[in-house]
Amino acid sequence: MDVAQAPRMLSVSVWRGTEAGGSYQTFEVPAQDNQTILDVVSWIQQNADPTLSYRFACRVGMCGSCAMMVNGKPRWTCRTHVNKVLADDRVTIAPLRNLPVIKDLAADMDPFFDKWVKAGGRHHPTASRHDPMPAIRPDEPARAEANTAIECINCSVCYAACDTVAGNPDYLGPAALQRAWTLFNDAKEADRQAILDVVSGNGGCHNCHSQGSCTMHCPNELDPMRAIAGLKRASARSFFGRGN
Repeated sequence: MDVAQAPRMLSVSVWRGTEAGGSYQTFEVPAQDNQTILDVVSWIQQNADPTLSYRFACRVGMCGSCAMMVNGKPRWTCRTHVNKVLADDRVTIAPLRNLPVIKDLAADMDPFFDKWVKAGGRHHPTASRHDPMPAIRPDEPARAEANTAIECINCSVCYAACDTVAGNPDYLGPAALQRAWTLFNDAKEADRQAILDVVSGNGGCHNCHSQGSCTMHCPNELDPMRAIAGLKRASARSFFGRGN
């Protein structure tokens, strides 16, 4: 008589706690084919501990809200297959680095978006809704440069990957500076100098050490380091162009 084979089990260490403190808790999770890290977290919440807090929405790599630290690296958990990150059937999952922890795997995104706004992330229009929309040629160099980052979905993976953010809480971060570079290259942006003034000040682009972690870990394969380098050049030209 055949005996049913016991399912392979994964040893999953999950961060439990708040900003005030916490510790890792280990769960035994059944291994499944084509299993993602988000599947693992959901299994724990649905079958082992319903008090586990985490964040997700689309589950298909469109929203970025499921981003967490997996074995010390920031990832979209819905797009991270377990078999690609396992080490001896073990995996460690934590909330995104460089952000306050609300509870368990849910990080507080407010500091990330506050810096996004501070860096000039808001568009300053050159016309009102009553004016005709100007034609912008897609092959213009500035438009092409702006287009390189429009797929950013503000998942904060680059922010969590950045060692400069870890060491300097005033640093605006890769996503905020990339957004500033996008607007700086937008022909419809009314106040480019205001953007440069912000990004060249305290916590701005010149704080970047060009280590490239932001570009390395971006799930959408964007290049925030390139954008930050562009801001450095533009702010330097502006500084010397003013006769300072």
